[in-house]
Amino acid sequence: MSQAKRLLMEGLMQAPYDATVRLMLASLERNLLPDAVIRRLTRLLLASRLRSGYRPSTELQLSDLLHFAHSLRDMPIAIKTDKPKAQHYELPASFFKLVLGKNFKYRCSCCYFSDGSKTLEDAEEAMLELYCERSQLKDGHTVLDVGCGWGSLSLYIARKYPNCMVTGICNSITQKAFIEEQCRDQQLQNVDIIVADISTFEMEASFDRIYSIEMFEHMKNYQDLLKKLSKWMKQDSLLFVHYFCHKAFAYHFEDINEDDWITRYFFTGGTMPSANLLLYFQDDVSIVNHWLVNGKHYAQTSEEWLKKMDQNLASIKPIMESTYGKEQAVKWAVYWRTFFIAVAELFGYNNGEEWMVALFLFKKK
Repeated sequence: MSQAKRLLMEGLMQAPYDATVRLMLASLERNLLPDAVIRRLTRLLLASRLRSGYRPSTELQLSDLLHFAHSLRDMPIAIKTDKPKAQHYELPASFFKLVLGKNFKYRCSCCYFSDGSKTLEDAEEAMLELYCERSQLKDGHTVLDVGCGWGSLSLYIARKYPNCMVTGICNSITQKAFIEEQCRDQQLQNVDIIVADISTFEMEASFDRIYSIEMFEHMKNYQDLLKKLSKWMKQDSLLFVHYFCHKAFAYHFEDINEDDWITRYFFTGGTMPSANLLLYFQDDVSIVNHWLVNGKHYAQTSEEWLKKMDQNLASIKPIMESTYGKEQAVKWAVYWRTFFIAVAELFGYNNGEEWMVALFLFKKK
């Protein structure tokens, strides 16, 4: 570490909180922050979030959650949908090929590092298989993958269950083109991809299984969203939902303070649900089963993305230049590295027992 970076680190560790955040943001764009500082500051922000989220009694904690749930019913299904799309989903596939595993499990995010998972690809497949197992998927089912991202689940089901007809909905023409290219390369003819905004999209169709993998975090009105999804379910259909969450409380991603960095650049309009939040929206569906996945799986997933990004920085540089312009390329490379670090720290906090992943299985009412 250079002397300048060492002095900067010492100053950051000793500075008051507000001054630390301002200095961090100013230094971040110039790639002056060592990873140790970024991780330390991230943990400080997370500790602050926990202090603001936890209430002094369980009664108050429940009251807060119920108020949050009721407030969602007065909101649209989604807000600011164009900005998150630009933040994540119009980046070229070439970047994600260098960072993700071979299954492109980014929009489906968290992987599952079981005892048999030795690589990122192993962990991707372990989680995809877990989805299929817990949703009781059978070959021959019609499948809807809502918010399918880069198609990791759609393609996995299409390969493993060749008699399933899979429809995927994404909001990115880049992702649709990538998935269709993969279908051609793998000679898959049982996948159809639709580009649409799920908050306004309507269709006359019904499916045996519906999957939503990390889409609810971009939504607000879960009552209206689940009502919409229930209309695409047959009477014996099942809906499988995966979202990341905090174990006890929910909050909106809002760009209010200087330290709302993730919101500003990566998650505008997003929601951090609680682990049980969907249980308050059973107007049109009813719960069949509910699981939690320790956050350490997500933390390790993001650490693997960071590792792959660092291994491929030389190839990533021209992608950043073509996407953001030469003057912004360094800044955005740093932002993406910092995003991966922040995700790892978030889900690894308190040994993965604060922020985690919740899985739900619903049937139609």
